[in-house]
Amino acid sequence: MREAIDEFRRFQRDKEVNSQLYSKLTVRESKNSIGHGISEDVRKSSGLFYCGPLAPRGSGGSQSWQKRPLHSASSCFIRTDQLDGETDWKLKVAVSCTQRLPALGDLFSISAYVYAQKPQLDIHSFEGTFTREDSDPPIHESLSIENTLWANTIVASGTVIGVVIYTGKETRSVMNTSNPKNKVGLLDLELNQLTKALFVALVALSVVMVTLQGFVGPWYRSLFRFLLLFSYIIPISLRVNLDMGKAAYGWMIMKDESIPGTVVRTSTIPEELGRLVYLLTDKTGTLTQNEMVFKRLHLGTVSYGADTMDEIQGHLRNPCPQMQSQAGGNNASSTPPRKAQSSAPKVRKSVSSRVHEAVKAIALCHNVSPVYESRAGVGGEAEYAEADQDFSDGNRTYQAASPDEVALVQWTESVGLTLVSRDLGSVQLRTPSGQIQTYCILQMFPFTSESKRMGVIVRDESTAEITFYMKGADVAMSSIVQYNDWLEEECGNMAREGLRTLVVAKRALTEEQYQDFESRYSQAKLSIHDRALKVAAVVESLERQMELLCLTGVEDRLQADVRPTLELLRNAGIKIWMLTGDKLETATCIAKSSHLVSRTQDIHIFRPVTNRGEAHLELNAFRRKHDCALVISGDSLEVCLKYYEHELAELACQCPAVVCCRCSPTQKARIAKLLQHHTGKRTCAVGDGGNDVSMIQAADCGIGIEGKEGRQASLAADFSVTQFRHIGRLLMVHGRSSYKRSAALGQFVMHRGLIISTMQAVFSSVFYFASVPLYQGFLMVGYATIYTMFPVFSLVLDQDVKPETAMLYPELYKDLTKGRSLSFKTFLVWVLISIYQGGILMYGALLLFESEFVHVLAISFTALILTELLMVALTIRTWHWLMAVAEVLSLGCYVASLAFLNEYFDVAFITTVTFVWKVSAITMVSCLPLYVLKYLKRKLSPPSYTKLTS
Repeated sequence: MREAIDEFRRFQRDKEVNSQLYSKLTVRESKNSIGHGISEDVRKSSGLFYCGPLAPRGSGGSQSWQKRPLHSASSCFIRTDQLDGETDWKLKVAVSCTQRLPALGDLFSISAYVYAQKPQLDIHSFEGTFTREDSDPPIHESLSIENTLWANTIVASGTVIGVVIYTGKETRSVMNTSNPKNKVGLLDLELNQLTKALFVALVALSVVMVTLQGFVGPWYRSLFRFLLLFSYIIPISLRVNLDMGKAAYGWMIMKDESIPGTVVRTSTIPEELGRLVYLLTDKTGTLTQNEMVFKRLHLGTVSYGADTMDEIQGHLRNPCPQMQSQAGGNNASSTPPRKAQSSAPKVRKSVSSRVHEAVKAIALCHNVSPVYESRAGVGGEAEYAEADQDFSDGNRTYQAASPDEVALVQWTESVGLTLVSRDLGSVQLRTPSGQIQTYCILQMFPFTSESKRMGVIVRDESTAEITFYMKGADVAMSSIVQYNDWLEEECGNMAREGLRTLVVAKRALTEEQYQDFESRYSQAKLSIHDRALKVAAVVESLERQMELLCLTGVEDRLQADVRPTLELLRNAGIKIWMLTGDKLETATCIAKSSHLVSRTQDIHIFRPVTNRGEAHLELNAFRRKHDCALVISGDSLEVCLKYYEHELAELACQCPAVVCCRCSPTQKARIAKLLQHHTGKRTCAVGDGGNDVSMIQAADCGIGIEGKEGRQASLAADFSVTQFRHIGRLLMVHGRSSYKRSAALGQFVMHRGLIISTMQAVFSSVFYFASVPLYQGFLMVGYATIYTMFPVFSLVLDQDVKPETAMLYPELYKDLTKGRSLSFKTFLVWVLISIYQGGILMYGALLLFESEFVHVLAISFTALILTELLMVALTIRTWHWLMAVAEVLSLGCYVASLAFLNEYFDVAFITTVTFVWKVSAITMVSCLPLYVLKYLKRKLSPPSYTKLTS
C-alpha cells in the first residue's frame, strides 16, 4: 500500500511535467494543444513554434531544431540546465538563408532539406547541412551545435521557429535517460536471508518432531500440524513493524529543524543512508553556487588583486601613451602595438599600455550578450533596436554559455570598459570617457572540450585593423603564445588558491592573411566527413606565436559549508566521486578549492585515450601512482570501460577521490552501476539538475537538491534537501539511527517469534511429541499485538548517542558499513537467547506446576509477557518517555485482560502469592543472566560510542 502511494505521487509529478503547452505553425493558422510526450517538444517559453515544411534527410528524426528568430539578431538564448546541468544561457544561431524571407508563411514555399547525422548520445556535438534547392545555385550551409535546440531545453530569450529532426526515443534527453529501478534496501535483503534461514529451521524442526514420533499413522498430517504450530518462527509481523518504522524515520527527518525543507519521497530505504560507502556528486549547483567572481589579473611583471583594482581604473581613465597619436582617440588600444608584433618581445611596453590591451582583449573575446530587461515586453526587433540606443546600466544584465565569461565582462565594466551591445556581427564597448568603440566580428571560434580555448577575429571600425584574440586553459595556450618564463608558475599559484585560470593572447592580422584564412575555413565547414578535424586544422594555422597579454583568475563560489561537509563525509569513511559535465580544468579547480582533493595530494590527470592500446598504456601509468586523486574525462572513461572495465574500477576504487569531467547523464548512471557491481557497496548520488536524474535513479540512494537548475532532480530523488551541507546530518544522524533502530527492531521481532516456538517445542516434547498447541485463540493474537507491540515498536525511538555527538565524531558512521548491527553472528546470538529463555520459561512452569494443567498456562504465559517487556528494556540504550509509557501500557493491558480470560486462566489462582512468586522466579532466571552478561560486556569490551558518552 505504501509503495503504491509513492508510485501514485510519482505518476502525478510526471503528469504535471508531461502536460505542457506547445505551439505548432501550420499553413492556415497557429494553434495551441497539449503535449503528452516529453520527447515531442521543447518546453514552451517566450512563444515557441514548431514548423514542419522542411523535410529532414539522412538519419534524422525531433529535438534538434533549425530556428529562425523573429528579431533582427537572428539568434536566441536557451537554457540547458535540465540536459547538461549548466544554468547559463547559451547563444543559438539561425540558418542565415531563411532570415531574408519576408513573412513566416514563406517558410512553406521554399524547397529545402536538412541532412542530419544519426541519433547519438553526445549532447555537445551535432553535424549536418542545410540545403536550399530553389535558388541558383543551391545554397549549402553547415549546421553545428550552435544551430540546434535539444528537447528539454528552454528558450530563455527571443522567439524560435524550428524544423524537427529527432523525435521520441531518438532525442538526446531520452537516449541519456535510464529506466528507473525499484530500490530495495540492503537491510531488507539481509532480513530476507535471515527469514529464509528461519523457514529452513521451521521445516527441520517439524521433520525432527515427526521423526521422534516414529512416523506413526498418517505422519504427513502431523508434519503439517507441526508446521502450523511452529509457524511463529517466521516473523510475519516483521514487515509491518519495519514499514511502520520506516514511516516514523521519514517523519523524523522531515521534522528535523536542523535540516529544514528536507523531503522523504521514497519511504522504503531510509536505512540505506546509514550504509553508504560511495557518494557520487554533481558539481555545478551542488558543490558550487555557479556564481563567478573575478579575483586576479596578472600581466607577467605586475599582479592586480581585489584590493588593487582601482589602479586598473586609473590606467584606463588615462589614454594609453601609444594612443595619443590616434585620430579621435577612440581606441583603448592602438595600432602601433599590433604593427610592432614581431618585435614585441624585445620592446618593453609600459604597464599602462599593457593594462589597456589586456582589458580590451577580455572585453572583446567572449560570447557574452548584454540583455536590457526594461524592453522585455516589446517585440523582438524593437527590443534589440531600442537596446542599441539605450545603454542604461540599471537595465543591463549579461548572458553567456559560461559563468566565467559573465564574470570577466562584469569585471571589465567595473573598471570602466563596458560591453553595451552585441549581435552576431558587431560588438560595442563604452570607454570610461563615454566614447563608443565599435568592432565588427569576422569569425567566432567557440570553446570545445578538445581545443580548451575560444577565439574571435574582430575588425576595429575606426582603424580597420584586424585582430585575432584568443583565451583558454593554460595547458592549451602555453604552446601557442610566445616564450615566457612566468605563465606556468602563476597558473599553479592561482590553481592552489582555487581560482579558475584563463590565458589571454592576441595576434594582429593583415587583410590578405584574413581573406586567405576565411576561404579555407568556409571550405572546411562544409565538409561532411571529418569536419571537426578539418576546421580545427585551419584554425590552428592562425594559432602561432601569439602575444601573451594576461592571465585571469576567477573564483567559483562554493555552496555554504561544502568544505566541512566533505571533510565530515571523508572522516566517516565515505569515498566521494565528483561527476560533472563541466570542463576538466574547471572540475580540477573545484576539486581543489572544495578540498575534495587536499592541497598536499597528488592528482593524476588521465590523458585522453581513443583506443585499446592507449587505454592500456595509460592504465599502467596510473597503476604506478599511489594515494593520488584521479581526474578522467568522459570520453576516456568510455574507452576504458569498453576494454578494461574491471581494471579501471579496481584502480579507481583505491583512490581517495575521483573526478570525472565531461560526463553525459548516461555515463553518470553507468559509473553508479559499475561501483555497485564491482564493489558490492552502497552508493549514493547527489545532484540538482535534470542531467543528474539517471545517476540518482541508478544509485542505491538518490538525494536531490532544489536549486537554480529546477526541481527535476529533487522530484526524481529518494530524498530532497535544500542545501548540500544538510547531507552531513542526514547521513550521520538520521541514516545511522535508522539503520541501528531497524536492525534492533528486526532482530527483536524474530526473537519474539522464536521464544514462543521454543516453548511450543518443549511442550510437545514433554507430552510425547503431541502436535497440540500450547496457547490458543486470543492468547496468541494478544501476544503479537497489544501485549508486546508497543514496547517492541518503541525501539524506533532508541539512540545510542546524541545527534551532536554523531556529528562531532563521524568515525562512528564507519562502523555501520561493516554491517555488524545485523549479521548472522548477531542473529545466532538472538536465536540462542530465544532457545534459552523459551526453555527456562516452559521447563520452569512444568517443574512448578501443581495439580492442574491450567496453572502451567497461566505461569508460563505471564512469565513470557514479563520477559518480553524486560528484554525490550535490556535492548534500549537511551530511554525516551514514550518507551516507558509503552512498557506500562502493555503491562496494564495484560493485567486488565486477565479478568476476561476465564477460559484460559484460573482467576482465583492468579491472585495468589504462589502465582506471583513462581512467575517472578521463572522470569528472574530467564532474564537475570542476560543482564549480567550485558553488564560484563559493557565493562570488558565497551562499544565505541560508550567511550564518547562517558
